[in-house]
Amino acid sequence: MAKLVTDIQAQQRNRNRVNIYLDGNYAFSLDKMAAAWLTVGRKLSEEDIIRLQQKDEFETALGRAMHFLGFRARSEQEMKTFLNKKGFEPGLIEKVITRLKEDRLVNDLDFAQNWLENRQQFRPRSKRLMKLELRQKGVAESEIEQAVQSSELNDFDLALDAGRKLSRRYQNLEKPEHDRKLGAALQRRGFSFEVIRECLPVLWKEKSEAIGGK
Repeated sequence: MAKLVTDIQAQQRNRNRVNIYLDGNYAFSLDKMAAAWLTVGRKLSEEDIIRLQQKDEFETALGRAMHFLGFRARSEQEMKTFLNKKGFEPGLIEKVITRLKEDRLVNDLDFAQNWLENRQQFRPRSKRLMKLELRQKGVAESEIEQAVQSSELNDFDLALDAGRKLSRRYQNLEKPEHDRKLGAALQRRGFSFEVIRECLPVLWKEKSEAIGGK
């Protein structure tokens, strides 16, 4: 049996939601986007009401997802885990993920490439460690490998970049202590003993030349 929309009121605490009244009584609330086509005097069937509520759930979940993306890019698995923790049903989560992927707001290959670029620029570490981080984010192995290959990462260059940033902490140390502490720091960044051994003389030489040039 159809019901008549008798009032639509904006919520005081959340201006993005409205309260819907049917036949003079409060029925449910909706996101403004979901309720955009509703007008007072319109009749709604049971199917219309179910469809409205489903659209509202989708818009609510999508809004949560967009807010989550506002802090940084997310992998598909990160997004699924987040929405699941917020209490959304698996079927609804899949619909939101599909929309985000269509809009390229969630794309694991892009995510992996951006993750590697960010690490290179701000906190260099070994390829092995960056791959591990991406696996922990739920990125598939094939996309990790594709991202690593396209970025042409090289552990020696990564170790030099990391060492240049880290060596500022040890600039007043003599060579044995400088190499020991810097080597340990590079090891924590996932670099192998062989790569570290190759990098340390270069980093010490650069440090010595910088001091000598002052």
